[in-house]
Order: sequence, then C-alpha cells, then structure tokens
Amino acid sequence: MEARAVAKYVRMSPRKARQVIDLVRGESVGRALNILHFTRKAACLPIEKTLRSAVANILNNEETSKVDPEELFVKEAFVDMGFSFRRFRAASMGRSMSMKRPTCHITIVVAAKKTAAN
Repeated sequence: MEARAVAKYVRMSPRKARQVIDLVRGESVGRALNILHFTRKAACLPIEKTLRSAVANILNNEETSKVDPEELFVKEAFVDMGFSFRRFRAASMGRSMSMKRPTCHITIVVAAKKTAAN
C-alpha cells in the first residue's frame, strides 16, 4: 500500500532541493515533517507540501483507508531536473548576458510499514 505525490515546475535548483530531500528519505512521516519544519532551507516548504499531499493521498484512497498515519514512512523521495527559464540580464557596453533559472520536479512515495500480524 503506497501513494505518491509529485510537485512539478518548482522554481528552485534541483541541487538545493536534493540536499533537503536526502534528510527525509526512509524516515517515518512524523519524523520527516519534524525535520522539514526545523530545517532552515527554502526547499523545505515545497517538499513539506508534497509530503503532506502524499499522506493525504494514501489516507483518502479506498483500498488503504484503514491505514494508521503513525505507520507511514517515506519509501522513495527524489528530485528531477525540470526545464530552465531563459532570462537576460544587462551587461556592460549595452550587451545582454543570458541566465538560466532552473526548475525541478519533486516526487515523494509514502508507504505503510508491514506489521507482523499481516
């Protein structure tokens, strides 16, 4: 029993988002939310929002509606590169220099732990 949530086109560098998502991979959902709440990185906000969406997806699913939220853990969490916005910035002598503003896709898969009774 698992559910996933994907946040696409997040206006953030994938490298910066991967630094945060490595902290929560494999953790229980409660501990992962606690880590994200107290980490001082800008990537924590979209990752926390995606994690809460994955938890809501598994709790609202008809097949897994009897899952205890305390037994959920982050099974998979990864960040992929999205497309880059191309922008221009003024340079000296009337020229323009191109810049890239990267985006990323955040994917989180949440699953329930197997109990000995099952």
